[in-house]
Amino acid sequence: MQSGVWYSGSITPGVTVRCCETAKEPPPKSKLQVGSPIIIVEAPKVIKTAASMPCLRANTGLVKPGDVGRIVSRKPKDLWAVRLSVGTYLLDGKYFKALELED
Repeated sequence: MQSGVWYSGSITPGVTVRCCETAKEPPPKSKLQVGSPIIIVEAPKVIKTAASMPCLRANTGLVKPGDVGRIVSRKPKDLWAVRLSVGTYLLDGKYFKALELED
């Protein structure tokens, strides 16, 4: 929301009403963006492919903790398309974290 001054004909002239910012967006939990390297910290029970015709299947060891991948795109509600060595999957942000590379 934006703050500002407004006037309506129903308010007595000379009276200003200010609306204030009520809620600010929380800061992002990390600096994840397209192209960022990630590491899987918890294996999801089910995985969904990021293909044009997605397929939902049980994770039978395809995606394991410790797997490294790269973010391909961001979807709504902390859902990310992640390219791994075994394919590209849609994963919730709780299953991975940003991989910090040392120089």
